[in-house]
Amino acid sequence: MASTAPAASKPATGMGPGLNCATEDAAAAATESAAAAAAPAAGAAPAASSGAAGVSDPDEAVIESNWDQVVENFDDMSLRPELLRGIYAYGFERPSAIQQRAIMPVIAGHDVIAQAQSGTGKTATFSISILQSIDVSLKQCQALVLAPTRELAQQIQKVVVALGDYMNIECFSAVGGTSVREAMAKLQEGVHIVVGTPGRVFDMIQRRALKTDHIKIFCLDEADEMLSRGFKDQIYDVFQLLPPTTQVVLLSATMPAEVLEVTTKFMRDPIRILVKRDELTLEGIKQFYIAVEKEEWKLDTLSDLYETVTITQAVIFCNTRRKVDWLTEKLQAREFTVSAMHGDMEQQQREVIMKEFRSGSSRVLITTDLLARGIDVQQVSLVINYDLPTSRENYIHRIGRGGRFGRKGVAINFVATEDVPALRDIERFYQTQVDEMPMQIVSWELGGSRVRAAVADLI
Repeated sequence: MASTAPAASKPATGMGPGLNCATEDAAAAATESAAAAAAPAAGAAPAASSGAAGVSDPDEAVIESNWDQVVENFDDMSLRPELLRGIYAYGFERPSAIQQRAIMPVIAGHDVIAQAQSGTGKTATFSISILQSIDVSLKQCQALVLAPTRELAQQIQKVVVALGDYMNIECFSAVGGTSVREAMAKLQEGVHIVVGTPGRVFDMIQRRALKTDHIKIFCLDEADEMLSRGFKDQIYDVFQLLPPTTQVVLLSATMPAEVLEVTTKFMRDPIRILVKRDELTLEGIKQFYIAVEKEEWKLDTLSDLYETVTITQAVIFCNTRRKVDWLTEKLQAREFTVSAMHGDMEQQQREVIMKEFRSGSSRVLITTDLLARGIDVQQVSLVINYDLPTSRENYIHRIGRGGRFGRKGVAINFVATEDVPALRDIERFYQTQVDEMPMQIVSWELGGSRVRAAVADLI
């Protein structure tokens, strides 16, 4: 659909209105998705320059690579044997494209900005680099990793622990919604690596539970969100408390120009590694849209789709917590089995829901952009954008759930008439084409099993 807008059409059911909160949600969406957008925060530290070094085109948010070294095998990276054992035990056979390029400069001590699609192995990239650099005999925090959400921080901590399984590494997750007293006690016992959210990490430093004297690597995962509204000042506050020689690593799927400008405050002559936009998109992910004339018709369209699609696991994205609750209630009333997760839920409840979803006991999860960044659910092969994201940068984070680590996946976008400009903007930004989804029922091969779907020729 590169040049034509989706034609407005009524869903196959032809059923009437199903959404009464659409108008109110429009205003709420902009507020709720702000933390996932890449807009600069009011009162944040000013950027060091009007244009960030290494930005080829500020409007396109693409960095220019300045590092050509590629190491195609883990065995050739001179990693410590116990780390290499952990890498292979975790299931890795050979490095992904970003790992082939970024691990070595991080180990060498360079500041690094790495841009690559969600699902390409960014977490393992900095985890392996950090584990190689840690002095295991020194039980002090030597690496600090910040993430935008509790779930992502806990996911990273699990990856670090798994990869460092044979190294006797202590890695602690410092996130909100957990006991402050227990966190302080654990940090005072001594850990090698801390992964956390900005607010809790800063609190632990201020309480002197987290000592920064020995920190030598500071890593920001999902840097576009971490340095955006609501996080920029907190990140700057933490950075000010680190040793001046601290190495800085930033990784993300997108790098808007304002993010790169802010990194000039943190980084010294950084190595820039880019997996180019044509690679960064959406290889392995088939993208479709379903045109609906009115917002009210989306529910019936989803119900039709739900009845005809049987797939391993699916994630449905809405823009607001209220919409998530509303849609979950409506689908459950129609006897569809779905679960829901958003930021209003208690941390313990969210952990239970994620555990059920990862295990496969829950197959369809309705959520906000809370889940869009970095949560690794390997079986997800279908993503439905019930609402298009309010930030085009978040599009890749959302649909990246559907094709992680090279697996094939499908993304379906519900597009009301007023959504057409946003869809066109996404197509231009990612230099991709989103086709209208044919509605005949066929079967196709996905993930080794037969899948029944209302789509022709998806793969």
